[in-house]
Amino acid sequence: MAPLAPAGAAARPSVMQLVFREKGALYAAYMPLLTDGGLFVPTTRDYKLGEDIYLLLSLPDDPQRYPVAGKVAWITPANASGGRTQGVGVRFPADEKTRALKLRIEEILGTAISSVKPTQTI
Repeated sequence: MAPLAPAGAAARPSVMQLVFREKGALYAAYMPLLTDGGLFVPTTRDYKLGEDIYLLLSLPDDPQRYPVAGKVAWITPANASGGRTQGVGVRFPADEKTRALKLRIEEILGTAISSVKPTQTI
């Protein structure tokens, strides 16, 4: 059993690897409505709004892995209506490195970003 953190100590943010092999999957997860961008992360783990989450992100046809220190912006619970996947929306931080990542994602998605095709996001 893991030791408990001392009172007042912040829990370490969870680290999740998120690998997008196809543009369609990236489109379904990307959240352009958030000012600095964000992604839907399928997970069965319980999170709270505003909780820190650290992503190691891999994009289609891109060998680079992108570290993102985001925050939980919304939660899709288990058994959500419309058969939506359980998980969390992660808001990207407002920094230069992440702005470059947002532009890279939008470059990969190209014209698909303005599609009316449903996504896992809001």
